[in-house]
Amino acid sequence: MTQLDPRLDPEIAVLLQFLDSSGAPPMHAGTPEQARAGFRTLSVDLRDPATVPDVASVVDRTVPGGDGDLPARVYRPHEGPLPTVLLFHGGGWVIGDLDTHDVMARTIANLADCVVVSVDYRLAPEHPHPAAVDDALAAARWAAGHLDELGGADRLGVAGDSAGGNLAAIVAQVLRDEGTPLAGQLLVYPATDFTGEHPSRAENGEGYFLDTATMLWFAEQYVGQLAGEELTDPRISPLYGDLAGVAPAVVVVAQFDPLRDEGTAYAEALRKAGVPVQLRAYDGLIHGFVEMGGLCRAAKSAVEDTCRMFHDVLHP
Repeated sequence: MTQLDPRLDPEIAVLLQFLDSSGAPPMHAGTPEQARAGFRTLSVDLRDPATVPDVASVVDRTVPGGDGDLPARVYRPHEGPLPTVLLFHGGGWVIGDLDTHDVMARTIANLADCVVVSVDYRLAPEHPHPAAVDDALAAARWAAGHLDELGGADRLGVAGDSAGGNLAAIVAQVLRDEGTPLAGQLLVYPATDFTGEHPSRAENGEGYFLDTATMLWFAEQYVGQLAGEELTDPRISPLYGDLAGVAPAVVVVAQFDPLRDEGTAYAEALRKAGVPVQLRAYDGLIHGFVEMGGLCRAAKSAVEDTCRMFHDVLHP
C-alpha cells in the first residue's frame, strides 16, 4: 500500500487500509458493470441503516431526459414552500445511481431545507458524452417549469459531487445562457478540467481512493479519444466556460483529492468573474468523503457544514 500522509484523517486511513487489504481488484481493471457493483457494495450494502437520515417523504418518479424519461427520486424534508435542488450523483459518469447517493440527497434536503430531486442520468460507456449533459439539462429545464409541484417556491438550485459537480456546473452555465436564473450551485469536489494539468492530480494520484488510473479509465469511457481543444469544450470542462452571471456557488474540495486543484481553480475563476462563491477546503479528507459520514466523524461534520453553507445561499 502507498505510504499515507500522516495528515490524513485517522478514520479515513483505517478505511483506506481496509479497502487495500480486501484484495479487490482496482476499479479500472474490470468492466463498468463490475465497477458499478463494487461501488454499490461499498456505498449501499455496507451502509449502516442507523446513519440514514429521516426525511418527511421520498417518492420515486420519472423526469424528462435527453432521450426519454429518467428515473428520479424526490426528497421532501417537510411541507411548505421550499427551494428545489436538482442533484446529480458522482461516479465518473460511469458508476453511481439513486441508491448510492441516497444519504447525500437526504442530508441536503434536511440541512439546506429544500426539496431534492435526484436524477439518474445515463451512464457511459453505453451512453458516452454528451448523454449525461443532455439528461442533466433536460431535467433542469423541466424542473424550472414545474417548481410549483416540486418545492413550491420560485427558487431552483443544482448540486453534485465529482462527475455530478461537473454536470451541475455545466447546467448552471447553460441555464444562465437560456435566461433561467438559478438560486445557487453546490459543487462538491467537482471535475472541472479534463486537460488534467493540476498538481493535485500527481500529488494525490495514488493511495487515496480515487487514483490516476481510475480517472483515466473514467475519462476513456465518457469522452473516448477526444483530446486537445475538444477537452476544453465548456460542456466537458466547465472551467473553460464564460462564468459571468452564473448562480452563486459553494465549492468544496478535499486535501487528499486528485481533483482538489481544479475545484479550487473553478472557485477562483467564479470569483474573478464576479460570482459570489464560498470555497471550503477540508483538511485530512479524500475524494468521496460525502458518502463516508457513517465511518468518519470529520467527513460527517464537513458534509453538515457544507449543507448549511448551501442553505444560506438558497435562503438569502
